[in-house]
Amino acid sequence: MQANMNRSGFISQELFQLLEEIGTIKKIEKNTYLFQEGMEANELYLIKSGMVHLHHLTMEGRELTLRICKQHDLIGELILFAEHAKYILSAKVIADGEVLMIQKDQLERRLSSDGKLTFEFMKWYSDHVRNIQSKQKDLLLNGRKGALYSTLIRLANSYGVEHRDGILIDMLLTNQNLADFCACTRESMNRMLIELRKQGILSYNHSGKIVIHDIDFLRQRNGCDSCPIEKCSIN
Repeated sequence: MQANMNRSGFISQELFQLLEEIGTIKKIEKNTYLFQEGMEANELYLIKSGMVHLHHLTMEGRELTLRICKQHDLIGELILFAEHAKYILSAKVIADGEVLMIQKDQLERRLSSDGKLTFEFMKWYSDHVRNIQSKQKDLLLNGRKGALYSTLIRLANSYGVEHRDGILIDMLLTNQNLADFCACTRESMNRMLIELRKQGILSYNHSGKIVIHDIDFLRQRNGCDSCPIEKCSIN
């Protein structure tokens, strides 16, 4: 298990440098929004510090969490090369920090004039979209219990640190937070977590953080492929 995996490797150094070159620093504060679903989309954001929660509002009015993003993650990327683009997700700040704000049209011009950078971006973008599709597949094919198992595995890959009793997910998560990843009610999530605790699959430490004792159980129940950690993340 890799502890606190550095996500900057997802974007090539050349592309990372371009984003830093054309971006403008913007401070972000907890409980504010970088953008909301349906707004005109003119900027992308590269997170320098802090954390951002990306979610979609379902037809039933339920919030479905798709990503929790941290340092070096790029958000708003789905708007590139789309005319009259609108954001299809909402981005809520959950920890203070800074982002690089990148103008959509400026990045498009730079990519269009540099074939190598365009290739690097498309390669990253393709992997990123596959990751999103994989999360959706877990929810659709494995049901809510399978969605929980998948979410715990992805959280362990993105925020897990080695612990004497297994893997510690090094962030505080409420049962509602987990329910939002799985499109279920908090009550349903409570029942599933109680079951996993009774089976000894997970527990909580003194700070209320989840410790996974048997991640192989979660992988086996979901029929996980042996994919690299970077392709099975929550970011």
